[in-house]
Amino acid sequence: MAPLTDADPLVASILDWGVAASALDGVKSGDLHVVAPWAHGAVLAVIDGLGHGPEAAEAAEVAALILKQHADSPVEDLVRRCHAGLAKTRGAAMTLASIDARRSTLSWCGIGNVDGVLLRARLEPGRAHEAVPARGGVVGYRLPQFRINELALFPSDVVVFASDGIESGFTRHVELECSAQEIAETIFSRDAKTTDDALVLVARYLGGPA
Repeated sequence: MAPLTDADPLVASILDWGVAASALDGVKSGDLHVVAPWAHGAVLAVIDGLGHGPEAAEAAEVAALILKQHADSPVEDLVRRCHAGLAKTRGAAMTLASIDARRSTLSWCGIGNVDGVLLRARLEPGRAHEAVPARGGVVGYRLPQFRINELALFPSDVVVFASDGIESGFTRHVELECSAQEIAETIFSRDAKTTDDALVLVARYLGGPA
């Protein structure tokens, strides 16, 4: 299957999304994002190749291609495919989610130090902010036991993924009424480190396919 692109009409019908990033060396980053469509939704991911520079970028690129080519697979299968595919690379940390617009659900997990949070547009009983269930490890080198969590999504809920080049606590004072791109740029300008590659991906759920 040929790689799918970020600029897909299905993605645009279910998500408003944006990204902000920089490379430590100013050329090639080991931090990559994926926004890949599948028949009934989209896969979101941030991949952080270990270290920085060309070898980190290579690992992230391999994982990104796998996710795009197999976006219709369950999250657990995607993790295991990436683990096998990265075996000859430096390896990577990764947080990924699959959004099913038919059911308005998000299934996600994290391996390593890529943060992920789900910010609810409305806080009420049964709707709380959530953090990705992350486990220590390296995709492609040491895959830990991990679990996939499935959460209900509601219109205007916002998902934020950030590599470890973004300071912790990056969700403070997020203005949820702003566009996804504005949120990403605000987090990046405020919390990006200058000592590492850095990337933040923001996606707002629009409530189902057009």
